[in-house]
Order: sequence, then C-alpha cells, then structure tokens
Amino acid sequence: MTSVSLPSATDFIKKASHTAHHYGFRALEDIKSDTRCKNCEKKNDTKILAPQKRIDALQGMLAAGAGHYLEHNLHGLGEPALFYSIEDVPRTNDIALALHVIGVEKSIAESLLIHTVRSLFRDLEIPDSSQHVRINSLGDRESVTRYSRELNNYLKKRLELLPSTARELMKEHALLSLANLIENEHEIGFKSPSSLEYLNESSRKHFREIIEYLDFSETLYEIDARLLGHHQCYSQTLFSIAAYTHENREEALPIEARGGRYDEFLFQHTKKNIPAVGAVVTLKERKLPARLPRASHIDPQIFIVQLGLGPKLRTLSLLEELKGAHIHAHQSLASDSLSTQLEKARVHGVPYTIILGQKEYVDGTVILRDMRSSSQETVPLGNLVSHLKRALRV
Repeated sequence: MTSVSLPSATDFIKKASHTAHHYGFRALEDIKSDTRCKNCEKKNDTKILAPQKRIDALQGMLAAGAGHYLEHNLHGLGEPALFYSIEDVPRTNDIALALHVIGVEKSIAESLLIHTVRSLFRDLEIPDSSQHVRINSLGDRESVTRYSRELNNYLKKRLELLPSTARELMKEHALLSLANLIENEHEIGFKSPSSLEYLNESSRKHFREIIEYLDFSETLYEIDARLLGHHQCYSQTLFSIAAYTHENREEALPIEARGGRYDEFLFQHTKKNIPAVGAVVTLKERKLPARLPRASHIDPQIFIVQLGLGPKLRTLSLLEELKGAHIHAHQSLASDSLSTQLEKARVHGVPYTIILGQKEYVDGTVILRDMRSSSQETVPLGNLVSHLKRALRV
C-alpha cells in the first residue's frame, strides 16, 4: 500500500453510520427518543458536567457517553444500550465517531468495539496490515488499588529523580505521575511496574478473553503497558488503533481510534456498578458538513443467535462476511440465553435466524432456521453466504 486518500466528512459519516448500524449500534438521536426511555418512571438526576468529562483524555467524548446514558434514561431500555454519535471534536478541527456499549460487563463488549472500528477502517480502504492495535489492562478496582500501591512505592524511592511536574502529580495519584513520565519519555516511567502484573484472577480472565478475540481474528496487536488512562475514569481494558500508509509504519494517517472501559467513571458519579465501554474514532482536519447525511435504515434480514465465547467470537467474523455480501444482520452478543435471543429474532421479524452453539463452532457449521415455517437445516460456514442469498431471493 503506497497511499491512502481519506474521505470527505460526508463520506466518513455515511460509512461510519453504515458500519455502526451493521454491528448493532443505534444513532443517539434514535435511541434517546425510544418510548421505553422517554416514559421511564425511574429517572436519573445525575448530571455529568464538562469539567468532569475532561479526564477521559478524549476531549470528553468518551465520558459524554455516560452523560447521554444518564440524561436520557437509557436504562429504561431494559437491555444493553449500544449507541453512536458523530460530531465535531471540541476545540479542534476534527470530526469523530463515538461508539458506546453500556450494560455489558463481559469482554465481548470490548471485542465488539475493536471489531467495529477495524471494519470501519477497512471500509476507508485501510487494510489490516496498515492498522496498529495496542492494548493494555488496568484491571478492576481491586487490581488498580494493588497496582497503585506498588507504583507509589516505586516512584517514592525515586522521588528525587522525578521532574517537578511528575513529583507534584504524585500528591494526587501515582498513575497521573506515571502518565506524565511516559508522555515525556522519561526513563523512570518506562522502567516502572506494569499494571498487568497486578491483575486479580477475574481481571486476568477478562483481558485474556479479549486477547483470544484478537488471536481468533488474526489481528496484529501489541500489549503496551504504556497505554494508560485516568484512575477516576478507566478500569479493565484500554486500546488504541492507529493507521499508517505502509505496513512498516513510516507515515501515520490522520485517523485514529482510542477507547476503553469506563465503568469507574460511572461509578464515581452514580455509586452504581454500571458497566460501560466506548471508543472514539477521530478523523483529523475535517469538519461536520452544514447538512448531515441521513443514516439509511435497513431492516435486518438475519438474526444471529450465539451461545458461548467461541461462538460469540465467530459471530463477529460472520457479521463482517455478511456485511461484505450486503446482507444486514442483527445480534444480541450480550445475551447467553437461547430463548431470549430467539424472542428478539421474532420481534425483529427476520425471515431467517442463524444459530451458532458450541457444537456448530467445533464443526464449522451453523443451524439456519426459517422463522416462518420453523424448519431448520445445518449449513457449513463456507456455504452460508451463497445459501442465504438464494434463500433471501426466494
């Protein structure tokens, strides 16, 4: 790959909206007008102020997801909230897509976000080989406490060697001091303990599952202990995706994505354990057009039912394959219940449902169910797209 011509703001919005919809995200404007949210009896009275959003290090666009969730009573959906917004980045000349998954504690939420962003990059003609994925984990609250204690001891022993800014930040929190050291490429920061060494068993399992997704999807990635976030905002996973003109990363393209799990931000403001993860894709030197292109609404033709981690990971790759074949599918990756997912398929009114369980995952097949006749058949994955195209034409 020798050169990439990134799209206009209008084309970016069209492709970003299409990709987000395909992976189950709804536009913020649509989801907040849902009658379940508007008529919700248990209203939220917590407000997220602009200064409080700044700790996400993404111009407040990630933390804004918490604000939208609370302000518009998205808990009234009674199910996980997957939504997106496209807007100008504050105080810059950039435009950004913000994606949020709120209400999903499992690692599939991070995997879905990374997969969605990488799919958008492909739509922008940035191949996998020119994408650079970095990932790290701070762990849950218990893990962060353990890590912070060890990091604090490490920095205190070197207090006289710390630059004045890093030394002052130590008074607030050791992680803030470390972030400053790393930003300024200080040797003490690079030699500091890694947060991965202090993960408890549940956090280790959470992170390992995301690594399994990256391996399963043949993603080129780097585990980078220098990828950090504010201790009052982030927990568990942090990730970034950069794009380059060449595989050897000679020249960065003016587009990047950063994200992570921000359960801690919601807990700090609500004192409730509300799982939340998000990603912000920034396209630099682009401004929102005066008239936004309307996102095209396409009714799903297929619903994918999956049971277990392996089938969930395969569902992500299957969604990408269906997207390439222009077959719009829907899913409920957060659910582990067969009956709940089949009921959602019925509500969506899809003609066909794909069922992918552990046996099918091992066999390399799926069960294709005709929702009108309740008949079903086993189809090899390699034949699924052509089989679906014939069935949908009929």
